Amino acid sequence: MQKKESFIVNRLKSIGFAFKGMLILIKTEASIKVQLCITIVITFAGFYFEISKTEWMVQLAMIGLVMSLEGMNTAIEHIADFIHPEYHKKIGLIKDVAAGAVFIAAIIATIIAGIIYVPKIF
Repeated sequence: MQKKESFIVNRLKSIGFAFKGMLILIKTEASIKVQLCITIVITFAGFYFEISKTEWMVQLAMIGLVMSLEGMNTAIEHIADFIHPEYHKKIGLIKDVAAGAVFIAAIIATIIAGIIYVPKIF
């Protein structure tokens, strides 16, 4: 019988897998690269305009939400392509819905960025 690993060892391995997944996303997905560039610009803007702690929390939450949903969208696309490599109407619907979730979050994030930055710019 194989010795069971400790809770801490399992958590450290999980963190390693999660970090690996994040790097794969950044290296392979164009949309994540675009969102990462937007994240860098909006972060510099936050420092430049000295946004409040509350504005930072909302901004970071939206960055996390959009990028996390993009990761889930990518995972769904890969699973769908693995299960059914050829075009299939239902698989197309599943992929469109997943992409739609990212789109909704991105629209809301853009609106929030407008609420934070438009008054500071004008």
